[in-house]
Amino acid sequence: MRYTEFWDRLEQALGPVYFKVWADQQVIGELDGRTPKQALDAGEDPRRVWRAVWAVLELPDRDR
Repeated sequence: MRYTEFWDRLEQALGPVYFKVWADQQVIGELDGRTPKQALDAGEDPRRVWRAVWAVLELPDRDR
């Protein structure tokens, strides 16, 4: 997964207004207590970050 795909999926899940705010503020334990943005900025694989986001948002399997 590329970074652009991650951001596209998050925007689709949360909407164009809210997705960046959520990524900056939502701390996820599975990402070592970081926000999605912090994890990506630290070099985490976008696929790993997406899986953590997917679980927290309880998105349907088709979005995995």
